[in-house]
Amino acid sequence: MRRREFITLLGGAAAWPVAARAQQSVPVVAFINAGSPDASGFRTVAFLKGLSESGYVEGQNVRVEYHWFRGQYDRLPALIADIVSCRVTVIATPGGTQTAMAAKAATTTIPIVFGVGDDPVKLGLVSTLARPGGNATGINVLLTEVTAKRLGLLHELAPKAVRITALVNPGNVPVAETTLRDLTNAARGIGLQIRVLNVSTIRDIEVAFASLVRDRAEALFVAPDAFLISRRVQFATLAARHVIPAAYSTREEVEAGGLMSYGSDIPEMYRHVGVYTGQVLKGAKPADLPVVQSTKFEFVINLQTAKALGPDVSPQLLARADEVIE
Repeated sequence: MRRREFITLLGGAAAWPVAARAQQSVPVVAFINAGSPDASGFRTVAFLKGLSESGYVEGQNVRVEYHWFRGQYDRLPALIADIVSCRVTVIATPGGTQTAMAAKAATTTIPIVFGVGDDPVKLGLVSTLARPGGNATGINVLLTEVTAKRLGLLHELAPKAVRITALVNPGNVPVAETTLRDLTNAARGIGLQIRVLNVSTIRDIEVAFASLVRDRAEALFVAPDAFLISRRVQFATLAARHVIPAAYSTREEVEAGGLMSYGSDIPEMYRHVGVYTGQVLKGAKPADLPVVQSTKFEFVINLQTAKALGPDVSPQLLARADEVIE
């Protein structure tokens, strides 16, 4: 059974003056994502669902412009600059810490609704969670703050694995840095060895697997990143081929054949970004919309994958899982 709970702190909303609204009959939302449309369709559906809950339906009373940059973070500055120059009504950046930061750096007037995995106050996106201030608000799903827990669960599933290879996207600087810091500290505490490989393209992933097989890595830890999540089928296929247990940050990676995940409900985060985007379109001021924080996390195991990798999963560990995919 899946268990999730989000605390949504909704405050009063004042009007948000956007000059562009007076120049266009239908508001325009710029939806920016580091993944790819073919691998993120269900997330887009979740975003549109949230948007509709606030009274906005794509193609009827709002236009959504989709921007997918497939992990090529070097494209962000030019992409954001172009979007800002078009004077869109709202910029939505679900699932992208680096994207949200780039948008925030590019404009102080266009409203931004973000979904990030790190503390938005530390990132400089908002002043406080309760009173964001400025032109940005959104959802914090705490992806990077559960790194130690995710590594510990991987260790329980593969107790004989000592040499762990971690894959991070170097272009996603804030997430990569935080993940590596927390992962190194957690590994030291339980006697694991961490080797880090940078991956930012499809080819990089192939090369990384060849390297970890050659170096006899015993398990894999994939950092939370929109591009890496979009390559979940590739990861699951390669991990199964080389019989390598792997830990991920989202349940969809486990649904694609990955061994296990521990983290927040990401589609629910996209829905919340949609809800907040709709509220801003209605006139809510981002400065007055408190940042939503996830308070429950889900531990998901793919039992079929676990059986293919080796020893049976203990009944005690299965009992702790929020969902077991068979």
